[in-house]
Parts: sequence; structure tokens; C-alpha cells
Amino acid sequence: AGNREAIERAVNAAKDAGAKRAILLQVSAPFHCALMMPAEERLSVDLDRCSFSDLRWPLITNVDAQSIRTGAEARSALKRQVSRPVRWQESVQRLLDEGVRTFIEVGPGKVLLGLIRSIDKSVTMLNVEDEKSVENAVNALL
Repeated sequence: AGNREAIERAVNAAKDAGAKRAILLQVSAPFHCALMMPAEERLSVDLDRCSFSDLRWPLITNVDAQSIRTGAEARSALKRQVSRPVRWQESVQRLLDEGVRTFIEVGPGKVLLGLIRSIDKSVTMLNVEDEKSVENAVNALL
């Protein structure tokens, strides 16, 4: 993530270094980088007005790849994830290390499940995007 010119240089450098694939992603904003600090600051004001309860279950944040349990930690992670890199592989590995063996992607498509598959092919992966897929996921979990 970053300004377009820098990303284009990074893509070319990756290709020159032998990367199998390096492409520009079509996104609406430079998410998860310092260019999003103004948005993070505006979001922080709104999040600070919200009440956050402590979590019922631990949550692995994508910004730290760490387990959190408090509302304050959740608020902080939500703020910071706007302008910081997603630590995807570390987050998935943390879940695996903690014994998670089933992953459910909520929303259209299966992009995240494909990324999980590249980390560990042995886990159960389910997708939920409509009524039928909810039913299928529930049945698979029973």
C-alpha cells in the first residue's frame, strides 16, 4: 500500500527479482498504510464516542496478530488497522497455533479462504454469503 508511483516501482522490483506474480490491485483508497492517517484520526474521534464492552471470546487482531480481550484493546486495534499493514499470515498462523481448525469467510467470494489454503491446506474452510451457504455451513459444523 502507498502512493501509486511507489507501488508501481515495487511491482517492477518484485518482477525483476523473480516474483511469479506482482500486480496492482484495484482499490478505492490506499488502505493499511500511512496515507490513511487522516482517515484514522477522523475515525478515532467517532470510536472514542462509542462504548466498547470487553469481549466474550478472544480476538486475533489483523494489525498486531495478537489476542485481545478488552473493549479498550478492540477500540485501539480498530483505529490502528486503518493505517497499518494487515499481518495476515501471522494472524492466521496465530489462530492455527491456538488450535483453530475451521475458518469461515463471511461475504461474497472466497479470496480469504484461498489465502488461508496457501498457509494450511488441512483446515476446514467454509464460505457464508447467502441463506443457502449459511445453511450449508451450519450443517458442516454439526
